[in-house]
Amino acid sequence: MRIDTRLSERIKKINPSATLAITSKANKLKAEGKDVVSFAAGEPDVDTPDVVKEAAIAAIHSGFTKYTPTTGIPDLKKAIAEKFKRDNGLAYETSQIVVSCGAKHSIFNTLFVLLNRSEEAIIPAPFWVSYPEMAHLCEAGVKFIKTTPENNFKITPAELERHIHAKTKLLILNSPSNPTGCVYSKEELQAIAAICVSQKIFVVSDEIYEKIIFDGQKHVSIGSLGKEIYDLTITVNGLSKSHSMTGWRIGYLGGPADIVEAIGKLQDHSTSNPTSIAQKAALAALQMPDAFSQTMCAEFEKRRNYIASRLDKMKKISYVKPQGAFYIFCSIAKTKLDSFTFAQRLLDEMLVAVIPGQSFGADTCIRISFATGMQQIEKGMNRLDEFLKKL
Repeated sequence: MRIDTRLSERIKKINPSATLAITSKANKLKAEGKDVVSFAAGEPDVDTPDVVKEAAIAAIHSGFTKYTPTTGIPDLKKAIAEKFKRDNGLAYETSQIVVSCGAKHSIFNTLFVLLNRSEEAIIPAPFWVSYPEMAHLCEAGVKFIKTTPENNFKITPAELERHIHAKTKLLILNSPSNPTGCVYSKEELQAIAAICVSQKIFVVSDEIYEKIIFDGQKHVSIGSLGKEIYDLTITVNGLSKSHSMTGWRIGYLGGPADIVEAIGKLQDHSTSNPTSIAQKAALAALQMPDAFSQTMCAEFEKRRNYIASRLDKMKKISYVKPQGAFYIFCSIAKTKLDSFTFAQRLLDEMLVAVIPGQSFGADTCIRISFATGMQQIEKGMNRLDEFLKKL
């Protein structure tokens, strides 16, 4: 066997994470006892609620450790359906819901059953790093819509129409967004929905950050804006961000019955069911009052405001104030450094870890996560300010 035939062509198209070197080095420095401030984390820094942990422990003690139905246990799917109706104005039957091993898994499953080799996904840029790689794994094409800070990194209806052509199958929409924190208003979503309906374009709506939204804004699910767009939308969510359950790996989706049935078949022959214990924990999380998410969101908003106040006083860096999620996407164009070089030097010289914007399709930017405590944030901002003054 020749060496060049050992790997499939599809995996050769997947780009390695450009953040790996930065993250690996930061972890190594921490292990050596260095005082590293990390703005890299993509997960809440608070612990999973005790009631969720207790539900998992009870599941273990009761012997709920066997296979479950592939698409999730009935009680959990019922709770998800109730959540969709209560929070999002979406009426999904339990047969229209699939529970998967994280929201990422739900998105991949959706793209896999929808995209053919000759078709394309439209992805607004900056984008979450895995979207294009997932499309490539499906052997489909990707068309990026480059957004601008002037429009809060959101696509306009005119830009969307301009990028749709015969091969376009779906739009991936992420609101609130990772990495930019942008949030689409109801009016903006209505305009996007009208275009998708007229062109018969599916929408994969990634709403994983819906509970982390600032300035009194309200999250709107695009699938709730009428029967026609509902029939074209796959709504993806999970417990990772809203209940600080990143390691539990529970995500879910709701969508048209035929697409959900196909996703169930795919999951039958790939992962089968999500972990039984984690499903019981997820059920407990969905039955909690919103106080946990609201308290966490208020803390993130306070941190956002502090970082923004510090960045306002720094030269050679600019930003758009995020409306949701827990990231600030900053332009470093004035430094004349590419994002990887900037991140590498910031870590080497100041022991501060940030994520290069190259990973998100914006090499003149960096992503700062504020999913860390205020003491660390203050220290990191001081070091960033000192670093910029030296450039």
